[in-house]
Amino acid sequence: MHITLDSTTATDVVTGIRFPEGNRWHDGRLWYSDMHTGEVFSLDPTTDEGPHLETTVDGQSSGLGWLQDGRLIVSAMEARTIVAVQADGSQSVFADLSPMESSLINDLVVDAATGRTYVGAFGYDLYGGEELRPGPLYVVEPDGSARLAADGLVFPNSASVLPGTRTLVVSETWGGRLTAFDIEADGSLTGRREWAALPQGVTPDGSTVDAEGAVWVCSVDTGEFLRVVEGGEVTDRIDAPGRCAIDCALGGPDGRTLYLATADSYDPATTAQTRAGRISAVRVTVPGP
Repeated sequence: MHITLDSTTATDVVTGIRFPEGNRWHDGRLWYSDMHTGEVFSLDPTTDEGPHLETTVDGQSSGLGWLQDGRLIVSAMEARTIVAVQADGSQSVFADLSPMESSLINDLVVDAATGRTYVGAFGYDLYGGEELRPGPLYVVEPDGSARLAADGLVFPNSASVLPGTRTLVVSETWGGRLTAFDIEADGSLTGRREWAALPQGVTPDGSTVDAEGAVWVCSVDTGEFLRVVEGGEVTDRIDAPGRCAIDCALGGPDGRTLYLATADSYDPATTAQTRAGRISAVRVTVPGP
């Protein structure tokens, strides 16, 4: 499949937001952050009910996940904490990474098999124009304690555990590649290797994995969504000309709807004026795991 994202190939599910991030399909609903407002929403795309505001964190919000006890967790980027949301909507700090990390934290993934959370950090002040430095990946235990899992990643971003494996695949945005690790019994990461070198110019941001172990990855700078298999072959491509391709999630009743998050800019000053972010839906062949 190679298509261009437009009104003939996709259906808009969410419009009028600033910067949609953290796309997840969970319990029959699409969940997402509006990163530049700190708001987290969910909706049932099969109805006309519209988005429901689930919680708001101070500053920017990014990755979403669910702990084994069912609590939603949200990456509060500027506070450098992971916030847990109770059933009544109240918040508590699940993990505080601020003593060990000075840059903004970013996307996260919960390893469903163990309840551990992996979360990356920028590694430098992107918005302040600081020179690029590699960033870390942390592992957070179910009790909220955190430690370094890997370092030297070139802007670690989204991550997925490949289905049926103990392999974690991480996007390195400014590195132009997907990097794999073996997840050990204690949650540590070993066997670091290049899982896929991406085409020239591709800057991998959000991602999602399908039932065949392929990764759909978004290229924020080039405005495209790529389905990539281990070794780097691109099997499918969705172009979003003039847009930042930010994140994606497989979901829907049969798992074959790919939800694609785009915006006109990743500059908060711009998105505050335009509110041109949206999430669109296209149909794909291979479902989520």
